[in-house]
Amino acid sequence: MSGVTQIGYATFETPDLERAIAYYTQYLGLTEVQRDGKTAYLACPSDFYSVVLKEGSAAAVTRLALQLAPEADLDAFAAELKAKGIAVGRQTDTGPSTPATLTVVDPSGMEVDLLATRIVKDKRPLNHGVAPRKLGHTAFFTPDIQATVKFYTEALGFRVSDWIGDFFVFMRCNPDHHTVNFLSGPKRGLHHIAFELNDWNHVKEACDLLPDHNLDLIWGPGRHGPGHNIYTYHLNPDGFTIEMFTELDIMSNEASGYFDPRPWHKDHPQRPKVWDPASIRSRNFWGLSKPEQPKEVGKYR
Repeated sequence: MSGVTQIGYATFETPDLERAIAYYTQYLGLTEVQRDGKTAYLACPSDFYSVVLKEGSAAAVTRLALQLAPEADLDAFAAELKAKGIAVGRQTDTGPSTPATLTVVDPSGMEVDLLATRIVKDKRPLNHGVAPRKLGHTAFFTPDIQATVKFYTEALGFRVSDWIGDFFVFMRCNPDHHTVNFLSGPKRGLHHIAFELNDWNHVKEACDLLPDHNLDLIWGPGRHGPGHNIYTYHLNPDGFTIEMFTELDIMSNEASGYFDPRPWHKDHPQRPKVWDPASIRSRNFWGLSKPEQPKEVGKYR
């Protein structure tokens, strides 16, 4: 079965479009690819675009875009989905160089756009700011995590990389340990969105820039257990949680069934597994425990 091969972009609504654009361009260092009225398209160097910002009455995440292979036949994939009983919509010209898009709705009610992978052909200007390599993953709350896992595996071709207990799942669609994460929650909402940096020095440089933009860390630096990525988290001006990470586990040989060996792995080989939620290692391989945060952080919608 064909399926998703990489993440596309996340679409946010914001009550202050100019402030949001300033954060993504001046701090994160994304490039503003195009602006159409009250909609802005921003990109990391390796992404065609990574974030779409739309002016709205309140801060919210409205949809997620995922990419099929560059040569994907959208009509054939739509037929596959319909054969599984999944309703499929079709749109045209939804963004720059995006002539056709399929839209499905996941079990939480989130709209998911599916499009053929676009290739970045032109060299983009080097911006000030963090300049992450790419959008790495998104994590969402969902009220029915088992139905959500079934949808993303059976309909979209994802594989399960790890679980923490039965309430937090990590899913991959390419060698990266995770491209989407889902956590059990009373209703749909963004837990965090994550951008990949080059290495540990890049993480340090990103942290050094935080005070210049009146931003503070809320967690990290540390190394997670599942995925083993080094991480930091902060809140952007709209209150969304932003992770920056490096050294994420990869499975370069899917047939082997285990992630590429790393010096910090305690399991040899490191295979997908269920992590014990009572163990600190399920959250932190090293680093401080996650602090208590206000209930509104995470942006349920």
